Amino acid sequence: MNTVKSMLLLVLFFACVVLTACQKEESKEESREALPVVTGAGHEILLSNLQTPWSIQKHNDTFYISERTGYIYMYDGETKSRQTVQLQERLAQTPEAGLLGFIIPPRFTETKEAYAYYTYQRGEDLFNRLTILKQEGNQWVETKPLLDGIPASTFHHGGRLQIGPDQKLYVTTGDATVPETAQDPQSINGKILRMNLDGTIPTDNPFPNSYVYSYGHRNPQGLTWSPDGTMYSTEHGQSALDEINIIQAGRNYGWPIISGDQKREGMEAPLIHSGSQTWAPSGMDFHKGWIYFAGLRGVGVYRYHVQNQKLEKFIEGYGRVRDVWIDQDILYFVTNNTDGRGNPDDADDKLVSVPLSEES
Repeated sequence: MNTVKSMLLLVLFFACVVLTACQKEESKEESREALPVVTGAGHEILLSNLQTPWSIQKHNDTFYISERTGYIYMYDGETKSRQTVQLQERLAQTPEAGLLGFIIPPRFTETKEAYAYYTYQRGEDLFNRLTILKQEGNQWVETKPLLDGIPASTFHHGGRLQIGPDQKLYVTTGDATVPETAQDPQSINGKILRMNLDGTIPTDNPFPNSYVYSYGHRNPQGLTWSPDGTMYSTEHGQSALDEINIIQAGRNYGWPIISGDQKREGMEAPLIHSGSQTWAPSGMDFHKGWIYFAGLRGVGVYRYHVQNQKLEKFIEGYGRVRDVWIDQDILYFVTNNTDGRGNPDDADDKLVSVPLSEES
């Protein structure tokens, strides 16, 4: 009897040791992965019940927000209007597809024309298209496709549109779940593209007669520039290893050959990456030395100080975040909890504003 009792005590002792060790390891892992959160006061929810918003634009005092369901939501501080978009092709209903990137050019007041990127299905095949939309009253009408037939799949569409300091239109495309296309200069997938605002190829692009500006990308979803003209992008990694990259003309960013800290001659390593964590970064903007970027899986807004190499989680508590926009000293962001991967509440999705203090 005493022998059995002794054995039971011994088993309990070792179980406690193992449990304590595991708890310490978990605590260690949590502290290693945790980032400082600097969320301050002054948050204001400007809009609620958005339908999976993807891109924020602000022209004069009016917000224009693209919704994956096929609408442009307008808000001028008083009036709210969900405006239909009449497309030449029917929006695809697959995950991550729909009306994605949307950008308003400088001459919008005169022309009422904007650029959009959307996914459609033709037969059994999926494609993405870059096109021009014209605002006509309370709706938008597709008038002129600029780049069509971009191969698409269930995932990895890219889709971010930005107009750079050089007044060229930049477009991100995903690898459409076919990784090897990212390394093929003849493929339009897994790239950052550059074009004139009329859709033609700039003569100073790095590859002759090609829209391709950089390649070796998996699923880039954010673009921004610092005041000195440095171009940055966000990119989804395969299993974590999400990236912030400095983009230079003609460079190869390695996917699917390298990722994270891996190096290969002729390929660019990221400025920073998420390591074993997952940000699933999307839209981004630059403000006073900080890169601000949206986190979908990371459920918040992150920021990285380029000079000080300091990474922080700036916003949390709103769930998945798809895009950010900075105007003056105010950060705006849209949540994406209704995209099929979040846990939406009755008011999702939202447009939220956050003041950026001088200390930011």
